[in-house]
Amino acid sequence: MDLYLFDFDKTLYAYDFRKRLPALSEISGVSQYHLAKSWWAGGFETRAENGEWPTSAEYLAEFVRVTGANLSLAEWQHARSLASTRIPASVAALERASTLGTVSVLSNNPSPFAESLPVLAPDVTSIVGENTLVSCQLGVRKPNPIAFQRALEHFGARAEDTFFADDSASNVSGAISLGIHGHQLTYVDGVPQTDALDEAITRFADRNA
Repeated sequence: MDLYLFDFDKTLYAYDFRKRLPALSEISGVSQYHLAKSWWAGGFETRAENGEWPTSAEYLAEFVRVTGANLSLAEWQHARSLASTRIPASVAALERASTLGTVSVLSNNPSPFAESLPVLAPDVTSIVGENTLVSCQLGVRKPNPIAFQRALEHFGARAEDTFFADDSASNVSGAISLGIHGHQLTYVDGVPQTDALDEAITRFADRNA
């Protein structure tokens, strides 16, 4: 059966860090500048996405150690949800793909995201079920081909029978390097070109017709 992999941020849901950072600052009482400089510019989020802190508790403990911002998981979820907005046509494309094969989220994110997806995007979770592959769980981020190889191994799928959608050109190239059918969700004037995504799914599903 065919496998359909979908990125999350800016593919299924729009993402705006400019909404998340002020919320984190307000919740924690730590300045936006300090949070951004110490955690994100300091490379800690990337390390977290690579699986360095594999549980939410470990991530949040490191976050407070580095930034001084003491967050609960619920507070982390609240700030993250403010930055995420559903792209209805993309979620509809995911649902359509679920009628054509196995669907899964494949996202670069840290452990709190992996635990929180049912809270952040219950509509997506209702479609993919437990099929969520987050980089912190894989131990490697896209576009590294190893991330895609591990996704294929997880589902026992062949590259030629796998479709991958992502807004990042480099991530799509990483998938294509393994023979996966990749599609980049592009934006025009800030609007995701979801018609092209739907057309790409159709071409992939009909490739052997």
